[in-house]
Parts: sequence; C-alpha cells; structure tokens
Amino acid sequence: MSTNDQTAETPARKPVHARSLAWGLGVAAAIVVLDQITKHYTLHTLLADVRGFEVLPFLNIVTAWNTGVSFGMFGDGAFSPWLFFALAVAISLGMAVWIARTTDRMLILSLAMMIGGAIGNAIDRVRWGAVFDFIDVHAFGWHWPAFNVADAGITVGAALLILDSLFRRAE
Repeated sequence: MSTNDQTAETPARKPVHARSLAWGLGVAAAIVVLDQITKHYTLHTLLADVRGFEVLPFLNIVTAWNTGVSFGMFGDGAFSPWLFFALAVAISLGMAVWIARTTDRMLILSLAMMIGGAIGNAIDRVRWGAVFDFIDVHAFGWHWPAFNVADAGITVGAALLILDSLFRRAE
C-alpha cells in the first residue's frame, strides 16, 4: 500500500484555529467576569439589608439560591456541587474544541456565551453549594424563574446556536 492510499483511508482532521479559540475564550471569560461581579455586587451591596426589591413593575431584584440545574431541577441535594462543576467543565471543554475547529463568528459567539455561563454558575456551586440567582422578571401574574448573567449567557448562546443552525447557508 502506498502512502497516498493510506492518506485516502484516514479521515481528514479539522484544523485548529488559534484566533477563533482566543476570541471565543475571551468572550467566555468576559461573561464569567461580568457574572461574578454582578453576583457579588447584588448579594453584598443591593441585597445586603433586604431580601428583594422592585426595580420596575415587571422586574425585581431578589435573593434566590438554586441547588439544582436548570429551573431548579434535581435540586434536592442528591447531587454534589462538585458533580455539577465537573459536568460544566467537561461540556465547556467540548465546546472549546468545537470553537477551535471553526471560523464561523456566530457559532463561536454562541458557544462562548454558553461556556461563560456554565463556568460562572459552576464557580457558584463550588463556592456556595448553589447558584445565586437575582433577576426576577414577571408580567400578568406570570413569573419567570429567577436567573443571573450566567443563565442569560447560556440562554442567549443556545438561542444563537439554534438560529445559526437553522439559517446557516450551505458552504
């Protein structure tokens, strides 16, 4: 078998794009920093003496501790915060590899936002054993579960990922 025959049988590896990875990890880091700063400021300054307050007729700042995952699922304490932390890190590493293999800006942005959100909430789990949520949006008697900047990063990132996959032009 010649060298050319072996090459034809080996699947092509996607190239690593260092600039994509650097940009994506920079966005993720910005989300983590913004998340941690807003949590610290809200918990230790805005909510230092009160449990919550109204900002607008549809927006409150509240104290909420989420021991579970999305919307408090699995929050009965059966799972260790370290398990959630390890899962967030593993998923984030997978997304970082995905970022490193693309140059598509929308894909990089969406994955980076989700990484930043996952890491921001993972820090809370290790630090406090729960995620600190403080943004309470409500209208017409309906309340969205309290959330934070990390949750917003995950949600917006996931929405962008879905939109990107639905409307991406064939290459």
